[in-house]
Amino acid sequence: MEFIQQNLLLVAVAVVSGTLLLGLSVRRPGGSRSLTPAQATMLINRENAQLLDIREPNEYLAGHPSDARNIPSGSLAERAGELERFKDKPVILVCQSGARASAACSKLAKLGFSRLHTLEGGIGAWVEAGLPLKKGSGK
Repeated sequence: MEFIQQNLLLVAVAVVSGTLLLGLSVRRPGGSRSLTPAQATMLINRENAQLLDIREPNEYLAGHPSDARNIPSGSLAERAGELERFKDKPVILVCQSGARASAACSKLAKLGFSRLHTLEGGIGAWVEAGLPLKKGSGK
């Protein structure tokens, strides 16, 4: 107890930094909704989850998961009607690295989508996991 009283500032810094570190490690970029490529594949196979590639069309055409639908993140609000039938079904948002998907996830949640997920690591993680990409246009 005497140590704490004599080093109050040091103890306060340790507590604050520990709390921040714990908070950052628990809340990853996609939060609890973030999926690895293996988890995403299981969700697609078990619950027919819809893959939504939110990258720009040129990125999408360069390579995308075969059943992914392309709606760029900037167009999500205007084109959300195209996804209306998926409001209560699992939707996995995919971007290049995972950063844009987190922001898009928030947009869609505000529009009433209830089962949103992001692909942790984006297309890079998908390729690294050995999963196939389709080139050219799709849905």
